[in-house]
Parts: sequence; C-alpha cells; structure tokens
Amino acid sequence: MEIQLPHQIQSQQLEENRSMFTISPCYPGYGTTLGNALRRVLLSSLPGAAITAVRIKGVDHEFSTIEHVKEDVVDILLNLKKVRLKVYSDEAVQITLTVNGKKKVSAKDFGKNSDVEVISTDCHIATLTDAAAKMEITAIVQKGRGYIPVEARENEKLDVGFMALDAVYTPVRNVNFKMEHVRVEQMTNYDKLLLDVTTDGTLSPEDAVKQASSILVDHFALIGNSFSEVSEA
Repeated sequence: MEIQLPHQIQSQQLEENRSMFTISPCYPGYGTTLGNALRRVLLSSLPGAAITAVRIKGVDHEFSTIEHVKEDVVDILLNLKKVRLKVYSDEAVQITLTVNGKKKVSAKDFGKNSDVEVISTDCHIATLTDAAAKMEITAIVQKGRGYIPVEARENEKLDVGFMALDAVYTPVRNVNFKMEHVRVEQMTNYDKLLLDVTTDGTLSPEDAVKQASSILVDHFALIGNSFSEVSEA
C-alpha cells in the first residue's frame, strides 16, 4: 500500500507579507512531520541580508550619546538592526546616511547604492532635535543565513570606528502551523496542514516556502541517492 501524497496545496494572503498555506490531505502523522521540518528550515536556513557593522561619526563606542539626538547610540544600533534590505553583491557593501537639521531619520535616508535596495524605508533610526544637529552613518551590509550574534564573529576584522551588530539575516519573521483532521474515503484521521508564514518584505511567503522545500528535497535526495539499492518490504 502506497502512502498517499497531498494533492491540494493552496495559498491565501492574510495581509502584506503574510500568507496561509493549506496542504491536504496528508497521510496520518505526516502533517506534523512536514510542518516541523518546514518551520525549522524557514526560520534558520533561508538566505537574506543584514547590516553587520556600523560607524557613526563622532561616536567611539555604543554607550556614547550624540548631541541633539534624542536616542542614545544603543537605541540607534537596535533600530539599524531592524532595517531590511536586498543585496545584489556577494561581497560586503557599504551604504551611507548623512542628515542635517531637525528631523526624524529613517532608513529611506540612506544614499543610493546599485548593490543594495532598502526595503523597510519607513524603519525609524533616530530623531534629530535641533537645527544644528548632524548625523553621518556608514553601514556594512552583507548576505548570510539565519541569525549570527556578534560573539560568533569575534575574528571578523573591522576598520577603526566600526561597531559590530548581531546579524539578523533571515527574511522570515514568523512561522506557525496547526493541524486539522480531514476525511479520505473511510479514513477520518488524515491531516490538513495549515502553515502561517510572515516575511520581512525582502522575500514573499510563497518564495520562502518554495526555497525551504527545495532545501529539504536536496537533503533527502542526497540521503536517498547514497544507497544503490533499497529493499522494499
């Protein structure tokens, strides 16, 4: 008796950058198996880009303050970690932000760069509170996968004045799944997998699930192809 594969795969957009995927009917128990595998890969293994280091003119360390700027440097660094980008180069790329005067600074204030596209343009960075205020930021942007804290990059060499940031590369913000039972002929214990995926806007939920599935297929194919013959019971 063959294990029946799901033949109904649907996608429903719930809101911007969030979709619900319905995969049904799954052989009993396989809904949880697929859901767990996809969730783990979606959260840990998809490529993305992040700001990995920052230099702020006039700032020596992260516990400094900047004249005429409401936020302290720690808060500014936390805000910069939230900026979502697409990078079209395999090498590290520098982008710069230079602003003057009283204003709210956001990611859209970064200068144009042919290798970098800022997606979260409304992401708040800092508030300049006086007409005499000035801010100049140079950020290093890199490609990567998952999440890599500063501690894991201790051997990384940075130019003088740069402060390293925890690198949040993953384009997937949240993944949840739940199971429902569905009927297949006389069987009532088949699974319906409901997979809820939210991304950061640099990648659609559909492309995220496609990439995660491809990663899993590659691994299973490698395992399966390692054996010249598989005996069937």
